[in-house]
Amino acid sequence: MAIEIKAPAFPESVADGTVATWHKQVGEAVKRDELIVDIETDKVVMEVLAEADGVLTEVVAEEGATVLSGELLGKLNTEAVASAAPAAAEAAPAAATAPAAGEPILSPAARKIAAENQLQPASIPGTGKDGRVTKEDAVAAAAGKSAAVSPAAAAAADAPLFAAGDRTEKRVPMTRLRARVAERLVEAQSTMAMLTTYNEVNMKPIMDLRAKYKDLFEKTHNGTRLGFMSFFVKAATEALKRQPGVNASIDGKDIVYHGYQDIGVAVSSDRGLVVPVLRNAELMGLAEIEAKIREYGLKARDGKLSIEEMTGGTFTISNGGVFGSLLSSPIVNPPQTAILGMHKIQERPMAVNGEVVILPMMYLALSYDHRLIDGKEAVTFLVTLKDLLEDPARLLLDI
Repeated sequence: MAIEIKAPAFPESVADGTVATWHKQVGEAVKRDELIVDIETDKVVMEVLAEADGVLTEVVAEEGATVLSGELLGKLNTEAVASAAPAAAEAAPAAATAPAAGEPILSPAARKIAAENQLQPASIPGTGKDGRVTKEDAVAAAAGKSAAVSPAAAAAADAPLFAAGDRTEKRVPMTRLRARVAERLVEAQSTMAMLTTYNEVNMKPIMDLRAKYKDLFEKTHNGTRLGFMSFFVKAATEALKRQPGVNASIDGKDIVYHGYQDIGVAVSSDRGLVVPVLRNAELMGLAEIEAKIREYGLKARDGKLSIEEMTGGTFTISNGGVFGSLLSSPIVNPPQTAILGMHKIQERPMAVNGEVVILPMMYLALSYDHRLIDGKEAVTFLVTLKDLLEDPARLLLDI
């Protein structure tokens, strides 16, 4: 029996997709729920899984082809399983076809994640039936893995693309995601009256608080590390409550004010910039924010973010400081009307009570749509943010 492999149903905001990678070749056996092909859209990479055991008999849409929702990608023959199985059994030793005694059973997706993150299957606790390691188990194990990189891997990552004196060129197609980001950035600059205002914040109070409680915080919240982003998210939600115009958006000739704070966090990935959203960030604690941001970072790296996780958002925070940026002017993510840019923490001589003191300072940049937000609102928002960050106790006391 032949089963048609079709492109998944795309959301209304996605017109089509591109066949990114075939994980199986014609003639290869496929297990039920095993990943067959990736479809790249201008927002996410969507996985197409096998509906049943079988053998891939035909590939209709080759890699690089543009496909529509529900379009035929290939065909799977389920009747070929019986004939293919004996041949595979003869070609491979029995020890290779079944897990060794005591070795955990991994789902195909979990095995792929384990291989990508160099995880030993025996080190992943399984929560599935009969101790099976699920995809979620592998993701959780990868999230808890140390971020340390070997010197050899670091050297490979920093290696130049071309050798010295090499005059060759390399041309690669732009990913759909990066092309879409480029379109939106140009659109934002051409349709908005964009303006940026700057301020600086003394990070010493937060750094002292973090140094004092980071170990206890990590122990209390099951390994979640206390970073700086959670403080900025919490301070931003409070400042947005006080300046609702910064949290609003323009829809035609209407202004839409939002009674909630959905904070988008800009994340860099190999495919381009993505902005997953922290829903109802005003209701989240520091630990929940940190855990969610880390989860989004891992998903962005692996191309696993869903469209739902990147849809919406009333305000965005971008942290160029992780790459060493000292000052920049971020571009608003429409239909939002403002974005906050964080930067590198730099020690600088500052005047405090008539004396010169070396303090860890950070420049903040707020880009906003001047059609909706006046300078007074923008500056007041940024000053509120600065006050809350320089005195973190105010976040807890709601003052």
